[in-house]
Amino acid sequence: MGFLDRVRERVRSRVAVVAPTAARRRTTQHVGRFTDEGRLRSRLDDDPNDRDAFAALAEIVRAHAAEGHEGEQRPRAMADAEWALAEELAHSPRAWYPLIELARLSLNDDLDGAMRRLATAAERESTGEALAESLAMLRRQGKLDAALSLGVGHWRPREHVPAAGRELVLAAVEAGRLSDARRHLDVLAQHSDTDAVTDLRIDLDARLARHRP
Repeated sequence: MGFLDRVRERVRSRVAVVAPTAARRRTTQHVGRFTDEGRLRSRLDDDPNDRDAFAALAEIVRAHAAEGHEGEQRPRAMADAEWALAEELAHSPRAWYPLIELARLSLNDDLDGAMRRLATAAERESTGEALAESLAMLRRQGKLDAALSLGVGHWRPREHVPAAGRELVLAAVEAGRLSDARRHLDVLAQHSDTDAVTDLRIDLDARLARHRP
């Protein structure tokens, strides 16, 4: 075998080894992703309000959608994929967190529809956790009037976790409605978890003091 023949043989040998390895690596990545997707969907079947599982699965479906689109279509396709996931999970009568995600995704385009979804989430969940999550999301998005409306309409101070009252007070503070914030803070004292309420009151009193004119 001549020199050039030996070089060609070495090149062919390297390709034969490297190419299948790369292909196997890509296949392994896809299989791993599908395995993760199945595991996460199983978790969400058991508990549609599992935030960590939802966030992880949302990343996977967004990545799937991104692979099939380019340019300006990609962000829309990714948002649509996340919407479809949340909408699928929201069909469960136990689901409230997916409704909050649907509300977040539709907040700027359809505020009324988003508020209906948040109201349904608050009604489905009796401890006030869904209400607290909803108010926190609205605060993050700068929808303070919407947060106050939702909170006043659905907050049950004696039954709900103190966090729900805290979010309502903070929304009032951030909206500049300090008298409302003080009133909500006083109502929060009705909660049976006196230690939690005391800690919140100290924190919220300090926040109110900083916002006094």
